Amino acid sequence: MTEETAISETPTFLSYDEFFGFYLQQHSDPANRVMHAVGTTLGFAVAIAAFATGHPWYALLFFPIGYGFAWTGHLLIEENVPATFGHPFWSFISDFRMLGLMFTGRLKARLDASPDGQGHS
Repeated sequence: MTEETAISETPTFLSYDEFFGFYLQQHSDPANRVMHAVGTTLGFAVAIAAFATGHPWYALLFFPIGYGFAWTGHLLIEENVPATFGHPFWSFISDFRMLGLMFTGRLKARLDASPDGQGHS
């Protein structure tokens, strides 16, 4: 698949599990995963602080903070197109799932269990 094809075509998936394998492959560089972890954690902290201080509208900053870090990781580190563009809901959920695997130390086992070692089932 050429780079032009990779950017213009959105893969289709038969299940969320199939998508999650693709999602992990799109996050194969550990530095990109760190960018996601930092962005999501900071975004979540800002959202909590917004509600705690009585400024709920500031919770919307979660999105530019979280996606800003994530998309920077894709564009500058991984050099691929964020899965969010083709599958926004599954991608949003998968970010939290990947972070859960990272924070519990189970991501490496999940990656190693896939045939290609990058998350593909």
